[in-house]
Formats: sequence, C-alpha cells, structure tokens
Amino acid sequence: MTEHHPALPPFGVRLHFDMLIRGSRIRARARWTDPSSRERRSRSVTVDDDLAAQEFFELMRTSSTRFVDPLITLNDYARSIGDRFLRGVDPTSTASGYRAGLLLRVIPRLGHMRVRGITTGLVDRAIDSWEPAHSRSTLKGTIAALTRVLDEAVRDDLIARNPVRDRADRRYHQNIELQRARPVTSPDEVARIAEVCAAIHQSYCDHIVLSAFLAARCSEVAGLIVGDVDWTSKLVTIERQCFPGAGGFSIKPPKGRRVRRVPIIEPLEPVLRRHTAQRARNLPLLRGPRGGVITTAALRDATGLDQMVASLGFPRLRRHDLRHAGATWFANAGIPIHVVSDILGHASVETTRAYLHTDDNALQNA
Repeated sequence: MTEHHPALPPFGVRLHFDMLIRGSRIRARARWTDPSSRERRSRSVTVDDDLAAQEFFELMRTSSTRFVDPLITLNDYARSIGDRFLRGVDPTSTASGYRAGLLLRVIPRLGHMRVRGITTGLVDRAIDSWEPAHSRSTLKGTIAALTRVLDEAVRDDLIARNPVRDRADRRYHQNIELQRARPVTSPDEVARIAEVCAAIHQSYCDHIVLSAFLAARCSEVAGLIVGDVDWTSKLVTIERQCFPGAGGFSIKPPKGRRVRRVPIIEPLEPVLRRHTAQRARNLPLLRGPRGGVITTAALRDATGLDQMVASLGFPRLRRHDLRHAGATWFANAGIPIHVVSDILGHASVETTRAYLHTDDNALQNA
C-alpha cells in the first residue's frame, strides 16, 4: 500500500470517498472539509485491488471516531504514547531495560511497520534475529517491551489482539549438546572462592560469604544495615535492597516485597561479628574498598570472578548460584521446604524447588 498526503480527518467529520484506476492499481481517496478552516482536505493510498481500497475507506471512517491514526507505524505510535507502556514497572530498574529493548531492538527491526500490519509471524522472525546476539534476559526484556506497547495499541482500538501474545512457545538458546548439571558448591568450595577474593580485598570475600550463607541476592547484601543483625534471636532480617538503576542507586524492598529472616549459621558468625561490633545500627553492614556499594558488576570486575571460578573448577558458576547453594544447604540440613521458601522470600515452594540441587554426597547417602 502506497500512501500520499498523510492527514487524518477530524473527529466526527463527514467523509467522501472515490477510487481511480491507474493501470493495474487503484488510488483510493477520502475527502472532507476541515471544520475550523473550511478548507478541503484529503488522504489517499494506492492499493492493488478493490478489497484493499474498501479496507482503507473503513479505516478512514473509524479514524473519525478515534484519536489515533489507524495507519500509524510502530515507531510513531511508540513515540506518541511515551512511557505509558511502562505503567506498573519498577522505574528504578526494570523500566530502563524495557526502554533499551524498545529503542535498540524493537524499533530498528519493526518500527517502520504499521501497527496493524505486525503479525505473529513477523514477531517470531524478529525474535529469531535477536536470539543469536543477545542473552535470555535481554530477549525477555525486549519481548516484554514490545508486548506492552502493543497492549496499548489494543486499548487504543488500533488492533483487536496483541500478536506477541500468540507467538510460538520456544526455548531460547537451546544447546544441542548434552550439558552436565552445574556443580553444587559446598561450604568448603565457597570458602575457596572467598579466600581468592580476600587476596584482592576483604570486603569481596565477606560479600561472597554473606551471599552464600544468607542465600541472599547481591543487591540484598548491599542493602543490609548493622541493625538487621539480631544476636539475641540469631537472625538476620532482609527487608531492603540497594539497586543501581536510572538516576543512581536506590533503596527499595526486596524482590517480591517480602521481608524475611534468615538464621545465622556457624560459618557466618565471624563475618557478622566483625561488621557489627561497636558500630551504629543505621550504618551499612558491608561496603567496598572505597566505601561504595558492591554490585554484581563491581564484584565481577574487581575480582575477575568469572575467570577465577573457572580456574577453581566451576566454569559456569554465576554469582546468583551462591544463593542456590545456600538454599540447598538449608534443605540438606533437614529444614522443611516451606521454611526454606520463607528464608528465600519465595511466594511458592515450586519456585524454591528450582533452587535446590542434588550433590554427590546426597546421592551417596541415598
């Protein structure tokens, strides 16, 4: 469809239509009188057949009862709604990833398409083009951004159904080779990792220990204050995280907004004693060598953690796997799974099950 003179009829205006055959194609035109200036206006497209011309006429009829151009491109529509598609999204973290996915991947790939012309097949092919170059989390954020923008198009009555929600079920980055299960790190193995980090700075060593033995996220360790450690009950309360996002660091509730308490087990005591002794309750429990927040990226870059854990025999160990390891130790100690779920802050024990990994000792005991 070739379009000429892009203009929209004003709300409620009376329209007149005509068609002109030009060789093998048809020019379909809608005309109206502007109610303010009394000038004659028109909008026309060149189409292949009479059916397409009638579809254009119907779009012009409906446009006089809408406030959005029915022929708008995805790029123009995304600009017109601004951040409306981010309603309900955490503005300090998730929102920036969604914006990046929209601007860096969705718009370059699909921005020139009319919103009405985006099909499920086009969405699947777009995902095919993103998949080889991007991680699973980046893909999820990009697809979520596209989904949210087209959900707004549904609400604006531009399209009847969001095509992204009909895309094929798929497993991203499937490996055709059989992969060995990720080795579960024992307390001794965590101690080896922490010892190497201690050679760089003690704070990195302590961060590893706290992440593993509290089964906590990196941002949750960064959000701990001295007053969160209760030596009377021997519990640590996790009720906030320090998270880098748009505008700098922000303090916010943990993921899931669930305050939780974690028991202080024996290997954790020396680190917590050292960081709480004679310190004010409102001070941060742990900070880096220069007094800054230890983020996942800071820990990785300062310690060369990815290469270091590979040299220790854990080539695919992620920083978040320390939380998995702590959860597994609690379960192996005989703690009921619903209590382990509370320690981790999960809303469902099914989520907790994914964190528990069988190690060689458990298999031999079985």
